[in-house]
Amino acid sequence: MKTNAVVVEHTYNVPALKIWRGLTDNNEIKKWYFQLKDFKPKVGFKFDFIGGADDGEQFLHLCEITQIVAGAKLAYTWRYDGYPGNSEVCWELAEKDGKTRVVITHTGIESFAENGKDFSKDSFTAGWTYFLSDALKRYIES
Repeated sequence: MKTNAVVVEHTYNVPALKIWRGLTDNNEIKKWYFQLKDFKPKVGFKFDFIGGADDGEQFLHLCEITQIVAGAKLAYTWRYDGYPGNSEVCWELAEKDGKTRVVITHTGIESFAENGKDFSKDSFTAGWTYFLSDALKRYIES
């Protein structure tokens, strides 16, 4: 089976702890990512949110945390209410000399293929690139 993993990375001139807080503290998450009702960085925690392109359809995302390595790794399932398919998003942080490299790997997106263009590899790549190169960067610099 052909896989269509999306991998996007960016390096920031800040310690990993600042980025980690932005990924795991719900008050910080809301400043740059999605508006979550609640978020707890522990395996098995389930969360959901509404999201989609600003000018397009909005989707209910259903997620469950699958892995946590404090300060270094956060992974969760990613699927859509009412649509077939299931995937996993993994955030990995690596700090060196006060700079932090963030890598997002989104696997399993091929399971969304029959759902239309909003679920294409190009759409996921554009979304994750936006979150790393724009939204997270603005959050860190604020």
